Amino acid sequence: MSTTHIRHELSELEANLRKEIGALPPFLEAIGEHYASLSLAELIDKLAQTPLADHPLFCQLNKLDAAFCQLDLGLYGLCSDCEAEIETERLSQDPTEQRCASCAEHYQHEHRHELRLTH
Repeated sequence: MSTTHIRHELSELEANLRKEIGALPPFLEAIGEHYASLSLAELIDKLAQTPLADHPLFCQLNKLDAAFCQLDLGLYGLCSDCEAEIETERLSQDPTEQRCASCAEHYQHEHRHELRLTH
């Protein structure tokens, strides 16, 4: 896939996430109706200061921002943990994927372990 195609996919994803945010009253109350004019980074910064930072949409926005940054740095498609190429199928399913299958499995296992230790 070309960088232009990936950037287009990520931009479409951003537009869809912004529509979802705009359809949820708690988001509009927290960030205001002018959210559409905010850059992705500004939107994330504003949401980070609210209780909505725990919402799955906030996590998706962060993953999207990371994917754009990786694309700008020429690192898109490389695992953030081991730097191996992320499987094409994984990126097709989720263009914001940050880890290869092996590292994702390890991360999920460790994350579940951390949750058990803190609760």
